[in-house]
Amino acid sequence: MDTIWLATFAEVARTGSFTAAAEKLRFTQSAISRQISALEGELGARLFDRLPRGVRLTEDGRSLLGHAEAVLERLGVAKYDLAALHSAAAGSMRIGSFSSSNAVLVPRALAMFRDTHPGVRTIHREGMTSQLLARLTAGELDLAVISLAADDRPDGLSLHKIITDHLWIALPDGHRLARRKRLQLDDLNGETWIAGQPRAEDTLARTAQQPPEIGIVVQEWIAKLGFVAAGLGVTLVPSISVAAVPPGVTVVPLHRNEITPRRIFAATVKHTTMPASVQAFLQCLTACATELT
Repeated sequence: MDTIWLATFAEVARTGSFTAAAEKLRFTQSAISRQISALEGELGARLFDRLPRGVRLTEDGRSLLGHAEAVLERLGVAKYDLAALHSAAAGSMRIGSFSSSNAVLVPRALAMFRDTHPGVRTIHREGMTSQLLARLTAGELDLAVISLAADDRPDGLSLHKIITDHLWIALPDGHRLARRKRLQLDDLNGETWIAGQPRAEDTLARTAQQPPEIGIVVQEWIAKLGFVAAGLGVTLVPSISVAAVPPGVTVVPLHRNEITPRRIFAATVKHTTMPASVQAFLQCLTACATELT
């Protein structure tokens, strides 16, 4: 059944005239008559009595009118909701990101997004890149902020480059190297290294020619910086987290040829329609990454 027929039927019922309905809907009178006849044929019921002046609803027509108005109202609401989704004014967005991106980059992007799209409900999950990719391909996330090594290229995903994440060295304030413009790993010989894993091969230092020996193992990056601030050692800090370094810690860039930088991407599933809200958040991520660099 064509919903245009229902709209025409409702308008004829309201005006009591094919002519008046034609003027309102910008159809010819004959087009209105054909639509009503087609609807009556579809339903097997006479909906109007044709009178010398105008038309009048039959009992069948009166029964149909309430249903037609309900259908048209629901269609109107659906069109409104779809328009809100297309303009990122409503709906929900499910995103995931890894821990160090949640220090500065992702929160700033979310705050920017919320300011411009307050009607969109955001659901956020944190995880390692491998976990986020699994959730993304399972349909549990709309977008994932992930980090990839130079040779990584996950199948079935669209990757949107956000930033190249170079590394810095976090030192206690007043450290002998704190005033350097840039550091090499050799400059840090004899220092106690703090990392989230006991083997350097499992940390950000895995691509160094001579990975440092880990002396203190703590999982959370804020805990690592707490150890640094207490003067207990040094640690690597991603460039996307530098702006969140607490008092008591000085950061110095590491020479870029020392450790291969990570690539930060926003990942979505290939061959799926990207909602307007996700497109808008992707723009916020890119803008915030530009500010960080």
